[in-house]
Amino acid sequence: MVRQFSGEPVSAESLDRILGNAVRGPSAGFSQGQAFLVLTGEDLKRFWEVAGAAGGDTVTTAPLVIVPMSSKRVYLDRYARPDKGWTDRDEKRWPVPFWHIDTGMAALLILLTVVDEGLGALYFGIVPEAVGAFREAFGVPEDHEPIGAIAIGHNAEAAPRDLRDRRRPTQDVIHYGRW
Repeated sequence: MVRQFSGEPVSAESLDRILGNAVRGPSAGFSQGQAFLVLTGEDLKRFWEVAGAAGGDTVTTAPLVIVPMSSKRVYLDRYARPDKGWTDRDEKRWPVPFWHIDTGMAALLILLTVVDEGLGALYFGIVPEAVGAFREAFGVPEDHEPIGAIAIGHNAEAAPRDLRDRRRPTQDVIHYGRW
């Protein structure tokens, strides 16, 4: 994750590749309940005003922010169709909220593509108190939930951070055959 960006813009070709990969992520029942708000230029100023710099003040220099959003309605509608065998939209059928999980996978595809493009990124949350103002500022429908935001640009950090000593040991998180 990068927290300082140069002023150099992200090329249209890189943005096209980033978004092209984001929409190819898996989705339960091929529901495709994700949407992406792409912000540059003047839109970024409004974004930082309403969403705040949850990633820190230096992240506001990023020339691009993509806000991935999930839509539970799209999933519930999809699974109420005849080919899924359900006749209602009861979300209790879902063991976990796949609308958020699938959108998180799309966000990961964005992050991986950013790295492939030689760029830097920072995924950060939009605090719950700011979501209403964010929706109003950008016309986001109530049935689309921002799961966070991704600042993207050219890395301007002086040196990469070494986080190895803060990473949990693999034997604490990987279990073979049983816990």
